[in-house]
Amino acid sequence: MSNNNIIKGVFLVALGATSYGMLATFVKLAYKEEFTTAEVTSSQFILGIIGILIINLFQRTKNKNTAVKASSKNIFQLMLAGTSLGMTSVFYYLAVKYIPVSIGIVLLMQTVWMGVLLEWFLDKKAPSFQKIISVIIVLIGTALAINIFKDPTIDWANGLFWGLLAAASFTTTMFTANKVALGISSAQRSLYMLLGGAVIVFGFSLYTQVTPFNFEIFTKWGIVLALFGTIIPPMLLNAGFPHTGIGLGSIVSSLELPVSVMMAYFLLNEQVLLIQWIGILLIITAIVIMNIQFKKKK
Repeated sequence: MSNNNIIKGVFLVALGATSYGMLATFVKLAYKEEFTTAEVTSSQFILGIIGILIINLFQRTKNKNTAVKASSKNIFQLMLAGTSLGMTSVFYYLAVKYIPVSIGIVLLMQTVWMGVLLEWFLDKKAPSFQKIISVIIVLIGTALAINIFKDPTIDWANGLFWGLLAAASFTTTMFTANKVALGISSAQRSLYMLLGGAVIVFGFSLYTQVTPFNFEIFTKWGIVLALFGTIIPPMLLNAGFPHTGIGLGSIVSSLELPVSVMMAYFLLNEQVLLIQWIGILLIITAIVIMNIQFKKKK
């Protein structure tokens, strides 16, 4: 693979991760305008599905219907996998309702050790020493980054509960997304996963929305949330990862963490202490250690 392709891949993955990193701050700003979690998630998924549909139609026209079409089995598998995508959005947005964005993103990064456990459980293969060290560093970094004693007024019980649930469902999303219906285009895969996620989101909305639905969310925040949450990142990450490979791509995508914290710092005026920055740096270091290839000397 040429250096130009690798640089292109790094650029695309970095942009995709940066987009994801902005998302929670926009959600928090929508909450400040008294929009509900149901309104936020519903607008994001509805507009996201419309956007991905347009991309699919454009690609189909461009390829003159020669692209591989998803089978009914592919569609079912992707929609089933997409339910965890819907749960991730709901759980993560509930978490940042109770805790600062800078802490919510750290909890979402627990996918690092959750992914190791899931891989161990499903593949029946014990993690390598390299992965064990990475998990230990992530846990130490998390303890520093969330700084649980920083603000006693924060609802830690609800925040930690929903944040860890978001990490668990996101782990499932990443694991299944890399194994299901790989023979069809990324736009098709994104569409069917979004449709599966929409089932969860709409079910949640119907159950929790007790006030009349405020349709202003679609024009105020829905477009932004759909672009940065469901349209731009999946397309960029799917385009970039083939050029970078999983290892380098995972390292670059960890940019989501500092971007999210910096967005919260500048736009939400969230206080981020030095000890928390040290924790964040440790988590990024762990991701690098987990994905770097150490070559043995002959």
